[in-house]
Amino acid sequence: MAVPFERIQADFPVLAREVHGRPLVYLDNSATSQTPVPVRAAIDAYYAQSCANVHRGLHALSAEATDLYEGARDKVMRLVGAPGRESVVFTRGTTAAINLVASSWGECLQPGDAILITVAEHHANLIPWQQLAKRKGAELRHIPLTAEGTLDLSKLDELLTPNVKMVAFAQVSNVLGYVAPAAELIAAAKSVGAATLVDAAQSVGHMPVSFAELGCDFLAFSGHKMCGPTGIGCLIGRRELLDAMEPIEYGGDMIVHVDLQNATWNHPPYKFEAGTPPIAQAIGLGAACDYVTELGLDWIRDHTTALCDQAAAALSAIPGVRVHGPLTGRLGPVAFSIDGVHPHDVATLLDGEGVAVRAGHHCAQPLHGLLGAPSTARASFYVTNRASDIDRLVAAIGVVQKVFG
Repeated sequence: MAVPFERIQADFPVLAREVHGRPLVYLDNSATSQTPVPVRAAIDAYYAQSCANVHRGLHALSAEATDLYEGARDKVMRLVGAPGRESVVFTRGTTAAINLVASSWGECLQPGDAILITVAEHHANLIPWQQLAKRKGAELRHIPLTAEGTLDLSKLDELLTPNVKMVAFAQVSNVLGYVAPAAELIAAAKSVGAATLVDAAQSVGHMPVSFAELGCDFLAFSGHKMCGPTGIGCLIGRRELLDAMEPIEYGGDMIVHVDLQNATWNHPPYKFEAGTPPIAQAIGLGAACDYVTELGLDWIRDHTTALCDQAAAALSAIPGVRVHGPLTGRLGPVAFSIDGVHPHDVATLLDGEGVAVRAGHHCAQPLHGLLGAPSTARASFYVTNRASDIDRLVAAIGVVQKVFG
C-alpha cells in the first residue's frame, strides 16, 4: 500500500525548508538519507532519560541504556534476517565493517589466492581488498560491466577459479544503481568454496534483504543511508567465522580475562566492539529499523525504483544529457553527465534552484575511468521523494544548459 506523502512530510520537517529562496528538493540520499522524527526522538530520549554507559553499570540508568542498546541489536537482527544476535556486530559503518573482515578474516589468505570483486565497487569495497592482496601476495580480480552498465557475468567461470577465497560485491551500485544478481553470485562462489561479502549500504532499508536467504558469509551496511544516524553500521557474519576471527581493536568490553601478560577475548559480537560503543547511534539505528519496517520495504523498493525509472527516462530524453547505467530497474542513484558542463558546475547551479545532488567520482574512481567521465552528477531517490521532484530536477537542468549556452 502506498504511503501518503503527507505522512512523509510530517516525519521529515526538512522537506518544508527553503534553500536559496526555493523549496528544497533533496536528491542526495545515496550519500546520506534524511532522519525522520521517530529516529531523532529515540536518540533524544536516551540522552534525556537514560544516558549512561552500557554493560558495566549496576545502576538503573546503565541497565536501561543496555536494554536499549541490545534491543537495537535485536531489531537489526530481525530486519536483515541474521541467524542470531551474536552475528550482529556494531561498527562505525559499512567501511569499518568491510575493513574488519579484510583485516581479520583476511589473515587466512596465502600467496597465490585470489579475491574477486567488481569494477564498479565503492572504494570502501575496493581498497581494503587491494591492501589485503598486497600484504598476502594474493591476486585481485574484477567482474566487468555490460554496455548497459550492469554486471557482465559471461566470464564468471573464468574469473571464479578454485583459488578464489573471497567474492565481495555491492548489492546495489552507488553510481549505476543496478541491483546485482546477489543470489547467483553467492551460489557461484560457494561452488568453489569461496567466502562472500555483500556491501549492502545501498540496499538495506531500501529493499527486503535477508542474510539467511542470501546465504552469504558477511553483510555490511550503514545506518545513515536508511533513515538512521551517522557513525553507526553493522557487520553481519556467520557465527563460526566470527568465532575464528581475531579482533583488530583492543580495550574494554571485548575481553573476558586480562593479566599483565595476556588476555582472552569475549565472544562475538563483543570481541569486535572495543571501548564505549556508539550507544545513541545504535538506538537511533534500531528506531530506523522500526521506521522502514513500518513503511514497508516492498513499498520503499517499488516507490524508489519507479522514481528512478521516471528520472532516467526524463533525463535521457534531454538533448546533451547522458544517463550512466541501466535506464530501468535501478534502485536509488541516477548518475548523469551534461555535455560541456563540469559536474561541479551542474551541482552548484542545481543547488541555486533548490535541488540538492551530488557531484564527483562518488568514491568510485576506477568505475568513472571506465565510463570515460572523471566525475558525474548524481541524483538519488528514496522515501522522501516524489514525482514532482523529477520535474524540478529537469527544469533545473534546463537552467544549467541555458547558462552554459
